[in-house]
Amino acid sequence: MLRALDKVNGTVIDIEMSQGQTRRYGLLEITMQECRFPTDDPSGNAYVLMTIREVNAEAPVFQGWMVASSPALNALDHARYDVWPLRCITS
Repeated sequence: MLRALDKVNGTVIDIEMSQGQTRRYGLLEITMQECRFPTDDPSGNAYVLMTIREVNAEAPVFQGWMVASSPALNALDHARYDVWPLRCITS
């Protein structure tokens, strides 16, 4: 489960994704490769490996791991959008 913010119009949405799935949000294409969580606490901290590209661009604007409890640790640096993980969905 990801949360996305459009900074221009203030719209916030939650995006439910499966591993390997690509979803579009505004001008971004978000691909989630993997979602990990502590085995003893599935609802705990999520670690999400994702690639974020602008539509029709080859080079990603973000590629790597984001941590739900510390999204600023490795954040998307985009003028219009913010994207960060909330949790992994296990069922």
